[in-house]
Amino acid sequence: MSVQRPNIILILADDLGYADLSCYGRRDYETPNLDRLAEGGVRFLQSYANSPVCSATRTALITGRYQYRLTVGLEEPINPTTPGNVGIPPEQPTLPSILRDGGYATGLIGKWHLGRPPEFGPRKSGYEYFYGMLHGSADYFRHAGPSAIFENEMQIEAHGYKTNLFGDRAVEFIERSKDDGKPFFLSLHFNAPHWPWEGPGDEAESKRIKTLRHHDGGSLKVYANMVQALDENVGRVMQTLDAHGLSDNTIVVFTSDNGGERFSDMWPFAGEKGELLEGGLRIPTIVRWPARLPAGRDYAHPGMSMDWMPTLLAAAGLKPHPDYPLDGVDLLPSLAGEAATSERTLFWRYKAGSQAAVLRGNWKYLSIGGNEFLFDVAIDQRERANLKERYPDKFAQLKGLHAEWNATMLPERSRPASHSFSGDRRADRHGFPPSDNPE
Repeated sequence: MSVQRPNIILILADDLGYADLSCYGRRDYETPNLDRLAEGGVRFLQSYANSPVCSATRTALITGRYQYRLTVGLEEPINPTTPGNVGIPPEQPTLPSILRDGGYATGLIGKWHLGRPPEFGPRKSGYEYFYGMLHGSADYFRHAGPSAIFENEMQIEAHGYKTNLFGDRAVEFIERSKDDGKPFFLSLHFNAPHWPWEGPGDEAESKRIKTLRHHDGGSLKVYANMVQALDENVGRVMQTLDAHGLSDNTIVVFTSDNGGERFSDMWPFAGEKGELLEGGLRIPTIVRWPARLPAGRDYAHPGMSMDWMPTLLAAAGLKPHPDYPLDGVDLLPSLAGEAATSERTLFWRYKAGSQAAVLRGNWKYLSIGGNEFLFDVAIDQRERANLKERYPDKFAQLKGLHAEWNATMLPERSRPASHSFSGDRRADRHGFPPSDNPE
């Protein structure tokens, strides 16, 4: 008797801080549905984004590789200055394309942000169905211009709050797929809680703003409403799985594309989106698969966005393309408690602020704003004590490892980026110079 392959739902929030869920410590609002997901699954304590900005992480997530192996990954992030010939190449094997070719029904609902049609798009990279937005930021109530919603390749008219619209389509996708005789893979990539700051009741605010602006509007209360709307729609997805008896053999992953920003809570970490400090990289991550994984467990080993491709392919009984070796690793055995996790070395770089970072065990090398640091992130989560003079050999080792890794990646390109270094609030703490952050 063959084992039934699991359905897979990969839920991605946008700019959600490490402590923005109540199961991670948020105190001014609750996220009961995501809390229940964690109670029934595995909660990561040391999950990292591949980049402190969105499209670079999304490149790694969909390919299972460091983003700097692809030209599109050099965009930090894709923005209006990005040439039209930059995106995920259609010939690049991706998580959805391998699952599709392996017999899965595949769909993306929500945010794409990996290259503009007609050269690029979700349906050129393995998704059989697409409903959502193509760009990096969008108004939550207006669905035209840069905030337009597409169904497959066609722009469509839509009405309502984007977070709810994406939840509606996710439920419909599950309902449509449950009787197809094939397992399904659904990427549900919310744009929440990315700016502009608009909750479900803020349509008047949407009309006031008129154009997408980062520095205008918002409050902690509005942000709470945005995250709670996200939580409610995750709850609707889980209820749909329950109603059709699909929960036990459906893998549900919830994560974020990078750390949070203005209204987010990153405690106990310092830093935010756009920085290689822990607050810009450490993200809430939950995985639930009742048929295989324990419930209510905390997972303390490092994981990275690019790990989800090998992990989910292994769960589906599929292999990556041999000509495109993955940098991510299969976390499934260690998540299930079947094998120990060996020590890993993780690497980052980020063009704004000339940032670089390496994590090996508890030790982290950081170069930011022209200054270099060595931290023990296990005992110094807020990255205050620079230990490079105390442990010069460890500092030199990690710096050298980064140089070796970086030499295997594509070189940076000198082009404008919509995110620049936002270290002004931490200038006194770490000694690096302040700079503007236009987004």
